Amino acid sequence: MTQRRYAPEAIRVQEMAALYRQKSPDFAGWAAGYGVIEHTDLTQVRVWEMAQLLHARGVVTAPEEVYRILAAADRITSAGMWLVVHSTYARNVYTDGRDLHAADFKPNPEGHTGGSLNMVPAYVGYLAANAISRVTRAWLMGQGHCVAAIDSVNLLVGNMSHAHAERYDLSDAGLTRFVRDFYAYTITPDGRPESPRGSHVNAHTAGGLMEGGYLGFAELQYVHMPLPGERLVAFLSDGSFEEQRGSDWAPRWWRAEDCGLVCPIMIANGRRIDQRTTMAQQGGVEWFREHLRLNGFDPLDIDGRDPAAFAWAILEMEERLTALAGAVREGEIRYPVPLPYAIAETIKGYGFPGEGTNLAHNLPLGAIPAFDFEARSEFNAGARRLWVPLPEIERAVSILNNHELAHRPRERDNPLAKRHVLAPDLPEPEWRDPSPEARVTPMAGIDAYFCRVLRANPELRPRVGNPDEMRSNRMHATLEMLKHRVTDPEPHVPEAVDGKVITALNEEAVVSAALANKGGINLVVTYEAFAVKMLGAIRQELIFARHQREAGYDPGWLSVPVVLTSHTWENAKNEQSHQDPTLAEALMGEMSDVSRVVFPADWNTASATLRAAYGTQGQIWAVVVPKNPVPVRFEPDEAAALIEHGAWRLRGKGDEEVLLGAVGAYQLEQALLASRRLEARGIPHSVVYILEPGRFRTPRDSIEATHVASPETVVTLFPPKAATRLFLVHMRPEPFLGTVRPLDTGPGRTRALGYINRGGTLSIDGMLFANRCTWAHALVAIAEGLEIAPEELLDPAELAAVRGQGDPTVLMGER
Repeated sequence: MTQRRYAPEAIRVQEMAALYRQKSPDFAGWAAGYGVIEHTDLTQVRVWEMAQLLHARGVVTAPEEVYRILAAADRITSAGMWLVVHSTYARNVYTDGRDLHAADFKPNPEGHTGGSLNMVPAYVGYLAANAISRVTRAWLMGQGHCVAAIDSVNLLVGNMSHAHAERYDLSDAGLTRFVRDFYAYTITPDGRPESPRGSHVNAHTAGGLMEGGYLGFAELQYVHMPLPGERLVAFLSDGSFEEQRGSDWAPRWWRAEDCGLVCPIMIANGRRIDQRTTMAQQGGVEWFREHLRLNGFDPLDIDGRDPAAFAWAILEMEERLTALAGAVREGEIRYPVPLPYAIAETIKGYGFPGEGTNLAHNLPLGAIPAFDFEARSEFNAGARRLWVPLPEIERAVSILNNHELAHRPRERDNPLAKRHVLAPDLPEPEWRDPSPEARVTPMAGIDAYFCRVLRANPELRPRVGNPDEMRSNRMHATLEMLKHRVTDPEPHVPEAVDGKVITALNEEAVVSAALANKGGINLVVTYEAFAVKMLGAIRQELIFARHQREAGYDPGWLSVPVVLTSHTWENAKNEQSHQDPTLAEALMGEMSDVSRVVFPADWNTASATLRAAYGTQGQIWAVVVPKNPVPVRFEPDEAAALIEHGAWRLRGKGDEEVLLGAVGAYQLEQALLASRRLEARGIPHSVVYILEPGRFRTPRDSIEATHVASPETVVTLFPPKAATRLFLVHMRPEPFLGTVRPLDTGPGRTRALGYINRGGTLSIDGMLFANRCTWAHALVAIAEGLEIAPEELLDPAELAAVRGQGDPTVLMGER
């Protein structure tokens, strides 16, 4: 364990602990431990010294107050572990601690039991630190599958969400319902889980900030979460350490001037699901401690089995970080500062039979107690060691819950969990006059408007996630204004120690910086092809925000635009690895009321889109934007109409039988070229630009139904008379057609042309031709829908090119 020390130091610590026990009966009473909870000599010495310091500062009235809180924490920890193992195995709970019989057990137990057992002392230690310091911190748990620990302890101390509080209490009936709700699999008539208890942190987990189902993202986000004056405790896992790279950069990003206090704590139990972690195989905690030092952390070793060790670590890390911030202000040191980081070494599933084994991950007993006598005996013996009489639990809760006395909020109401950002001032964009001849880059419009919003809202902390080249993506003004965050700025380069642009060659890390900054304003700008690596982090946010909305807790953070530029068609020159619309397609599959996928076609629509995004809350906007110059085609009021309705008719009256639809700037250009030819051939038609395809889907539930376009809008833009429909789209045709199924008039009359996985080192025109979505290919599809010969619309040379028998350049001359 982490408490090993060289012999002389160990003897000295042992002597000090013995002396302190003799001096204070309250200290000695706590130091004796409770049940499976033991306190090492080192933890005892640390707690004594902490209590003396807090008393000297006036934080506590007497050191004994600390010892009483920690003694209460021991009892809540033991009771929490007892309730965790009951959640996994039991279907009936008895607060008198009696042995359970076969009928009292679940026939199909489930639960990430070992990790949850390890999380109980960690979370109770967090509660104890709050009670001792009289400050309510936020908490974050990367290992979301350990939610049984959080829910169990929250029930014991009465820190529950509304959904939990109305179902559970500290009675046999309340606790029985609690354990039966765990992995209950019951479903409501509308298809949602009936139980508010999930297998991971969910919208009903009091104080929860993320699901934690995607391992490794808590590690990337915690340092960016709290604003100055706020405090966050982040529980991390050794499994996540090897799951996701980038967490090593946390010291590179932390600045006291715009970051709150963070306390990262790794629960080091040494195992993945069925084998040792890479860390364990490379040298264990000793190796990891050195790794942390090399990456700018200040590691602390604590006993991961003891809630007091966690409470001490939280207070100690904040002390160190505050002192470091002061030293920076005084000019004594420079950033980055050594970021305190606690390693809580423990045994997987500590405190219950099966601890330390591979089985401890899920079902530590190895057999089902409902059917196996030996497993039943093991459970009862293990539970007996953890049981706490109900009166003792109630006394412990009364000590920990000093919220009214300390005038602090409950943990469920911590500032990060109750984040609500007021609507920002959104000034008018700098509009451009439409002109097919004058071409400007829409990314410059994004750049200009973002800077305008920042100047109008200086109170909002900005974070720009950048895995690419800011200048290449036309974000010149933003870069000059905010600068790259670095530790050693280079002269004459837009870099600063306090820069707000988080730049790293790691898409997951930079998008997490923006997603974590829920108290500020954010922007992510990336090459479209490489944005696919951001999907896991984005999807985790979408799921959690949607579930909060379903539960009646509307997210209060400003929506985050993720700008996808240097995109599939513009990256024609860079081989097929750079030609990938997958992220937009994937996010179109998520619920459209939280996952907004939009395709601005010019400067004005790009500016209007960014303005609209910052006018919403709890959404991710995937904004596919050209960085090359394109014509300005929409008036400001038309751009506003595009945002409001999701599409806009550029040509035609709406009574035509042929409809040309476009999604994407280059697709709109081809649609207008095709329109010119149809007009020349005397074929009436309309041209409709679709900014947000998700507005035209069949809604999948009542919430999404409030977001889709109204039937009147659909009929106006896509009248039934227009039976022949051709869509030129940025993404692959199939995901588009699946999304806008209500617009489909049938396979013989509706066609979509888009990316068909063809590319290479090409020009934009070459990409369009290779993927068979030029204006001429569109005309052939329209001819098929009208059941006329394509020769009526195309010249012989053009038709030969479409059929792959002629010179492709004849289709590119009109561009």
